[in-house]
Amino acid sequence: MQFKHPELLWALFLLLIPIFIHLFQLRRFQKTPFTNVKFLKKVVSESRRSNTLKKWLLLFTRMLLLAALIAAFAQPFFAEKTALLEKETVIYLDDSFSMQAKTNNTTLFEDAVQNLLKSIPPEQAFSLFTNEKAFKNVTLKNIQNDLLQLSPTSKQLKLNEVYLKANTFFDLERNSIKNLVLVSDFQQSMALAKEDSTLTIEKHVVHLAANDLENISLDSVYLNTMDSDNLELTTLLSSNLETESTAVSLFNREKLIAKTAATFNNNKKAEVSFTLPKNEVIKGKIEISDTGLSYDNQLFFNIDAKEKIKVLVVGSGSSDYLKRIFRADEFDFKSVTLGNLNYSDLNEQNFIILNELERIPNALTTSLKSFTEDDGHLAVIPATLIDLGSYGQLLSNFYATSYTQRVNYERDITGISFSHPLYRNVFEKNVLNFQYPKVSQYYGLKTNAPSILSYQDKTPFLVGSGGAYIFTASLSSENSNFKNSPLIVPTLYNMGINSLKLPELYHSLGNNQKVDIAAQLPKDNILKVTQNEYEFIPRQKSFANKVSLYFNENPQKDGIYSVFNKENVYRNLSFNYPREESKLNYMDVSTINASSKNESIKALFEQMQNDSSINALWKWFVILAVLFMLIEVLIQKYL
Repeated sequence: MQFKHPELLWALFLLLIPIFIHLFQLRRFQKTPFTNVKFLKKVVSESRRSNTLKKWLLLFTRMLLLAALIAAFAQPFFAEKTALLEKETVIYLDDSFSMQAKTNNTTLFEDAVQNLLKSIPPEQAFSLFTNEKAFKNVTLKNIQNDLLQLSPTSKQLKLNEVYLKANTFFDLERNSIKNLVLVSDFQQSMALAKEDSTLTIEKHVVHLAANDLENISLDSVYLNTMDSDNLELTTLLSSNLETESTAVSLFNREKLIAKTAATFNNNKKAEVSFTLPKNEVIKGKIEISDTGLSYDNQLFFNIDAKEKIKVLVVGSGSSDYLKRIFRADEFDFKSVTLGNLNYSDLNEQNFIILNELERIPNALTTSLKSFTEDDGHLAVIPATLIDLGSYGQLLSNFYATSYTQRVNYERDITGISFSHPLYRNVFEKNVLNFQYPKVSQYYGLKTNAPSILSYQDKTPFLVGSGGAYIFTASLSSENSNFKNSPLIVPTLYNMGINSLKLPELYHSLGNNQKVDIAAQLPKDNILKVTQNEYEFIPRQKSFANKVSLYFNENPQKDGIYSVFNKENVYRNLSFNYPREESKLNYMDVSTINASSKNESIKALFEQMQNDSSINALWKWFVILAVLFMLIEVLIQKYL
């Protein structure tokens, strides 16, 4: 038993008062005449025995009465050792899309919100955060409406990120018990990073599990050219359980244009194809009907009029191989000699190739410097014999590069930087043995640029990144067979494609995205992005012949958005939620280092309340005091 005000127990010394009163009580004797002395002796003897008993009973009763009152004011109670310590409670509520799984005709997320509203004591202060929102030092009354308005999101924190974020809600200077309540279905994706916590916290896991884990997901779509008039749109689906088939619908805007059935194979995968007319603007949506997660039941895409990338080749060398790479359906290709070059056309291009010039004029160097500073892309292919001074003036602007001496020695091109952005998604695996191209002579290079292709002695054949690429050898047929190598197409084609980051068929939300819009905006004008009533201004940068848009935090909802300036709509952009959570793979909760593991929010909070409960006893001592007072009255009256 413990006391809230133990200092009041010093008042127990007051129990000496009734003892003193009873032991030293002064009595006044009165004379009473009696006729019979024998009778008087009998009365005196009986009175002395009864008075002595009454005296001691009153003494004990009054002492117990006074002791009960003193104990009541000291407020005695029973409690666990941790009940008297300060406590801080932080709740992580997982609001990722996987919490849309169903349990008892409602989603895991809705069920978790309702149980939190029922289980958290109304006056308890706590902090709560989700994958996107946070509420610090609040009571249930403060955030009840906010909790009811929460909806699942595409973002998912890793476990170590949850711990680090939770630490920001705890008061580091308080000596308290820090309870972190984790409410989640604990998808496998949460456990990819190593658990970490900078504070000693008591973790309480509430593992929510769905009754039905079946889910069909629209994973991706891609386009292929069928013929000169049609495109083939292929849709990939997956299921986490054995499924026979499901209906797939294709919409253009709100109009249903095709419907088919997807049949799943033994790997729980399915593929369906639709035929679309070429050169038609389509704001498409593919949709399925599924009782599992709802966020992956639709996938948006759009096909706009294709913007052609402007490629200019400057030089007298053969450019036929370049024309075959930069085809007319994707590129606006031009080739001019140095004498016929119109310098005013340079800033209108996206990608410029200096094709085996013997010498670079100063005027061209100045114009190309301005072109690349305006986010233009440049590739330099030297001639067999070059003026090192003029080339040095140009190349010094890119990674402090300069050609050194000419090397008349045959070399094989054997080194490939597979991780370079030019070769992203080009190779399925690292290729170690193929027909290596070679050169008869090349120039030594001094540079800080990353290597892309290199000779067997690790000296560079091609370097560059970020829009500037430099070859060290002529690509003429007399000097090299690189034109006949399989490497030439992905190398030069990707240089051209990267010079104007055209919108893809669709983009994933939550990833850093860059999109180039071929537009020449007046000064101080900006591009906006809109969908119905929703409108925002993305981060953007204007150049001479394009505007680069950067998407990170916005948009937050999937759908098709329009890029416009005033009344001009330039492009349509489609965004979809990432599909990682559609797999419904869960981690083993037993591997989480936690103080308790629960399957019910209600049971956890009941246990936490029991651990913090205090059984007050002062009322019982008041009742005892009243009882002793009543006993004293009865003694006085009947004894």
